[in-house]
Amino acid sequence: MTKQISSNKDSRLSRRKRMMGWSFLIMVLSVVLMPLGGYVYTDVISTANAADQTAESNPRANYWRAVRGGEEGYTDINRLEKNVLIQSAGENWRRLRNGAVATIGGYLVLISLLTILLYHLKSGGMKLDNGRSGKTITRWSIFDRIIHWTVASLFIILAITGLSMLFGRYVLIPVLGGDGFAAYASLAMAVHNYLGPLFVAVLVILILSWIKHNMINDNDIKWFKAGGGGIIGNQHVSCGRFNGGEKVWFWIVTLVGLTVGISGLILDFPNLEQVRSTMQNANLVHGALSIIWISIAFGHIYIGTLGSEGSLDGMLTGEVDENWAKQHHDLWYDEVMQDNDDMDVTGAKSSA
Repeated sequence: MTKQISSNKDSRLSRRKRMMGWSFLIMVLSVVLMPLGGYVYTDVISTANAADQTAESNPRANYWRAVRGGEEGYTDINRLEKNVLIQSAGENWRRLRNGAVATIGGYLVLISLLTILLYHLKSGGMKLDNGRSGKTITRWSIFDRIIHWTVASLFIILAITGLSMLFGRYVLIPVLGGDGFAAYASLAMAVHNYLGPLFVAVLVILILSWIKHNMINDNDIKWFKAGGGGIIGNQHVSCGRFNGGEKVWFWIVTLVGLTVGISGLILDFPNLEQVRSTMQNANLVHGALSIIWISIAFGHIYIGTLGSEGSLDGMLTGEVDENWAKQHHDLWYDEVMQDNDDMDVTGAKSSA
């Protein structure tokens, strides 16, 4: 009995000690944490007051945020987008033009030139298997040559002036200086803008004149499978007036050229009823496709000059060597000979 009473007393004493311990701990924590609550309250109040003061000191901040979000304001211009104070898409256009288009485009141009250089150093270009025969055959009329060289000359001028405007700040300013580049850029832009419409008009004439000769056929597929008729490898494939590569180049000129031309005309006439986003999109399309076109054109220029012996003669004089015609366009050569079989040397004449 005595042990049971003693045990109860010990149990009650233990509970009291635990209660006193927890009570003391709670009091200590309260003493520590209560001041921190004051700091939190003060910080919340200070933040709210600062926001109110900012709004009161700069009442236009919220307005301009709304403007950037697309809210209309008021302007005295009575045209499309007359109440648009800030067109935020313009910043996206600038980043794309000066970023992806200029950077990737620059690498594409360099890769194209480097590829052509390496190919020429390795192969030396395509030579005539049997040399020149000394006899020539008419390939291009005076009309064809005038149209070709007009398009080619305008293309080169537009390419140089266009690339100058895109890469000038990185390439030409270090050479010409700020003032020198500003003068050149002003001239380049004027030349580019005025010659652009003329280029489109002459390009359309070229397309209409040559489109009947540039329909893809089964023989062109064989030409590609054979590595471009000798450009890669030595396998020969018979060709008509134009081979597969020339036809692909024609359709690149047609599709890419017309797209570049139309987008350029949009940029040439900003006063037409069109919104700024139309101009920005046209500029991106114009720049990106122009760089692709220029990069491919390097290959066409190379093959038409150093890359293929005798090819340039046709566009300079209208005449090509008979051996060149037999090697590169034998089906066309046979057609010409058959059409002129009443002549002693059908369709041909001495180069002397």
